[in-house]
Amino acid sequence: MYSWDFTPVVANAGMLAQGLANTLKVTGTALGFGVPLGLALALLRLSRRRVLSWPAGFVIEFFRTTPPLVQLFWFFFALPILIHVEMTPFVAAVLTFSIQSSAFFAEVFRGGIVSIEKGQWEAARAIGMNHGQAMRRIILPQAVRRMIPAFMERSIELMKTTTLVATVSYADLLFQANELAQKTFRPLEVFTVTALIYFVVIFAASLLVQRLERRLAVSGETTAH
Repeated sequence: MYSWDFTPVVANAGMLAQGLANTLKVTGTALGFGVPLGLALALLRLSRRRVLSWPAGFVIEFFRTTPPLVQLFWFFFALPILIHVEMTPFVAAVLTFSIQSSAFFAEVFRGGIVSIEKGQWEAARAIGMNHGQAMRRIILPQAVRRMIPAFMERSIELMKTTTLVATVSYADLLFQANELAQKTFRPLEVFTVTALIYFVVIFAASLLVQRLERRLAVSGETTAH
């Protein structure tokens, strides 16, 4: 029988706390860049000009279909060779997950925008608004309301994907857990606690998504996926 002992994990809880903080830092920064970039890509893809829509579509599909680990390795190992600039693990992670998440957010934005009834566009034109004004004042506010649950779900997926940064030695929660397991020789206890930390954080976010979906359903709004 295995004798469980969580004492070494508790004694080094600071390592896991710092790892969680770094995980949230990467996730939050990637969201901060990924959401506006996703909106820009969505608007370009919806453009009637092929010179704008085709490149945007290629970027979206490329980063949605290629493995994020390959993207991370490219930004960390290959990009510095091309631009002759040293790349830190944090910067590589932010670049990777900002662009990768923007590709998914672009589709969320696009789905939300096209879900708005044509009558809304016609009403905007009837009162003298141009395309940009209608998008900014009427379409996007309604679309964003419908997209909130989908955005939350993508954010949760992004947090789980950030575990890949441990492969480039960024001290996220998984990296710190691995270091602690080697230090204490208690991998079962360390990774059990690590799994529980991820569960608590992500499950809490999932409950928030469900609550938002129920509120939107009551208000008669649909969600865009």
